Amino acid sequence: MKISVIVPVRNEQDSIRALIDSLLAQSLAPAEIVITDGGSTDETAAIISGYIERGAPIRLIRESAALPGRGRNLAAAQAASEWLAFIDAGTLPEKDWLERLAGAVTKEVDVVYGTYEPMTETRFKVCAVMAYVAPPFEFERKQIRPCSIVSALMKRSVWEAVGGFPEHLRSAEDLLFMRKIERGGFRIVRAPEALVHWQVEPNASATGKRFVRYARSNMRAGLWSQWQAPLFKRYGMLLLSLLPAIVFGSRWFLVTLALWLMLLAARTVVTLRRNRVRYPVGVWENFRRSLLLAPLLALLDLATILGTLQWLFTDALKAETAGERVANGA
Repeated sequence: MKISVIVPVRNEQDSIRALIDSLLAQSLAPAEIVITDGGSTDETAAIISGYIERGAPIRLIRESAALPGRGRNLAAAQAASEWLAFIDAGTLPEKDWLERLAGAVTKEVDVVYGTYEPMTETRFKVCAVMAYVAPPFEFERKQIRPCSIVSALMKRSVWEAVGGFPEHLRSAEDLLFMRKIERGGFRIVRAPEALVHWQVEPNASATGKRFVRYARSNMRAGLWSQWQAPLFKRYGMLLLSLLPAIVFGSRWFLVTLALWLMLLAARTVVTLRRNRVRYPVGVWENFRRSLLLAPLLALLDLATILGTLQWLFTDALKAETAGERVANGA
C-alpha cells in the first residue's frame, strides 16, 4: 500500500525537523512526503531542502502565498500515490501512526480518521486544552478525539470528488472539507490508535491571537451560527441586564459584573467536569486550574468578539464596497 503524506507548512523552522524525522521513521514508510511551503520567511524551506539533498523521499512545492487549504491541494494534486495521508506542521505522529491508519483500510473503506492528543506539559496548556478542545470520548475502549485532518488517510478520489479544500481560509477549511466528505456518502472508519501529538499555543498572548484569526476565518466560512452566535447571545443578555442602570444608577453595573463572574464560574466548573476523565487531579489542583481557566475563558470570549468585529469592519465592508463599485461600473 503506497501512501503519500501531505503537509502544508509556513514558518515552521522550529518544528519541521521533528515532524520529518518522525515521518521518515514510521513503521510503515510513506512512499513520499509532499510538502507545500506557503511562503515561509524563515529557514523552513532550506531545512526541507537539506533533507531532499540527503536523499529523503520528500517533494517540496514552493508557493509565494498559500493558506493551509491551498497548500494541501497543491501537494495532493502532485502526489504520486492513490492514498493520501494528511498531517499538519507542529505535530508529532507516533511511530506506528501511518501503519495504524493503513491497517483500518478494507475494500469498502474510503476514509480513515485517527486521533490526536494535545501536548500538555504545563498547567496553562492543560487549561487551554480543556477550554477550547473538544474532550475525548470512548470508542472501542479507547479515548479518542473527534475527527481531525491532522490524522487522516483517504483515497485520492475522495479528495477529488469533494473539490479539495477551500483555499481562501486561514482556518476552518479542514472542517468544511470533512463536512463535504461526510455528506458525500463515503465509507468512513476510525483508527483509534493512529495517534498524532499536537502542540498548542504556550501562552495567553499567542492563544488570544490565534482565536482572533479563528473567529475571522469562521465568519468567512459561514460558521456564525455554530460558533459565534451562542457567544453573542450570551453577552447580549448581559448587556440587557444593564438596562436597569437607567433607573438605579451606575451602581447597577456591579450587578451585571457579578452576573458575568457567576457565568464564568459556572462555565469553569462545567469545563473541569467534562475533562475530569482525561485530566484527573485532586481538589487542590482543580482549584488552581479554576483560577487559570476563568480568565482564559474570558480571553477566548474577547478574542472571538474582536475577530468577529474585524471581519465585520474589514472583510464584510470591503466586499460590500467592491460590490458597489461593480454595480456602479455596470
